[in-house]
Amino acid sequence: MEKERETNMGKITVFLADDHTLVREGIKRLINSNDDMEVVAEADNGRDAIRIATKTNPTVALVDITMPGLNGLETTKQLRKECPNIQILILTIHTDQEYVFQALRAGAIGYVVKHAPAEDLYAAIRAASRGESFMSPSISRVVIEDYRKRIKDGEVDYEWENLTTREREVLQLIAEGHTNKDVARLLNISVKTVETHRARIMQKLDIHDVTGLTKYAIRKKLVTL
Repeated sequence: MEKERETNMGKITVFLADDHTLVREGIKRLINSNDDMEVVAEADNGRDAIRIATKTNPTVALVDITMPGLNGLETTKQLRKECPNIQILILTIHTDQEYVFQALRAGAIGYVVKHAPAEDLYAAIRAASRGESFMSPSISRVVIEDYRKRIKDGEVDYEWENLTTREREVLQLIAEGHTNKDVARLLNISVKTVETHRARIMQKLDIHDVTGLTKYAIRKKLVTL
């Protein structure tokens, strides 16, 4: 069992990523009301979440799924690559099985729904700090069993898996309505590079218009209506 990383005050350090300020404030107050845990940093979008979490190196990161620019699932995946020692909990309103499956594939150690009791959130943070998984009781055990079965049976969306991390980023931004120029600015790449990524995405998915890409992104939970 991994030893918990703590601050000098003996607290579990927590990073909070959610695009709603009032939600963050409420969750922060709940967490900080405990003697053994403390929110040490926040972000309101996925890109800042990766940058800030990398610098602050918290014990546990709470990440919402629906965030602009880079959703929580892709944020989780990239954060796991850059900071594998940070344990990531998805904290969301979504109870759809596909969200849970994608969160686990991305590397989240747990999944907590926002309507859960505060005690569930505290238990999740403490479990994650020890390297243990946690699921809200409302997330049925059947979801986990079904996920394991799907992995065992090889039921994988190969087109999706074939997209690179950068291509998924570009896909989300396109689906959010950004122009090629916007995407280039947000990702700090050239417009020509964006066009190349866009062409490869369409080729890999066999989708050849923005409407189709948007529908696919919605189906894969990259964006919501």
